[in-house]
Amino acid sequence: MEKQTEISKLIVDLQNSDLSGRCPNPYCEKVSMLSDFIMFDGTGTFPDEAQKLQDMYEIDYKKAVEKFKAKKVSAVEGSEKKSLEVNFGNAVEKIIHLHKEFNFTLEDCRFLAAPLDFIIFDGAASNKVNHITFMDIKTGDASPNDNQKMIRDAVNDHRVKAEEIK
Repeated sequence: MEKQTEISKLIVDLQNSDLSGRCPNPYCEKVSMLSDFIMFDGTGTFPDEAQKLQDMYEIDYKKAVEKFKAKKVSAVEGSEKKSLEVNFGNAVEKIIHLHKEFNFTLEDCRFLAAPLDFIIFDGAASNKVNHITFMDIKTGDASPNDNQKMIRDAVNDHRVKAEEIK
């Protein structure tokens, strides 16, 4: 009991002093008088004011944990969805030539897979190349990656060459 008396006396002395303390958080570092703080012997029951703060922090903590769990679930679901979309896209690019709007002769098409899905030599099967098409198949919300965008831009800017090595 004597230790609690010593601690209680120390707390009273600190609260009645002109001493100040600095917040240890490097983003805060606010200086406040010790008399502004709730000080108590942590081995006993919390004063009402301190208990209210602890309860508030406990609620905030539980909310943060729930938010984290929701983000974790969302991330897992998102990666599963993305995986399904990629696999679906990979399957579609292999059978796209069967689609009613795929208006190219299959013999004119060369499957590349990466960085683009097809290069199409329109008319090659009938010995007359009308034009060359670089094609990438996208499904859902998919968009071109950086390499595909650079290829598209090079074609659009007419930075395309034909070379021969003998």
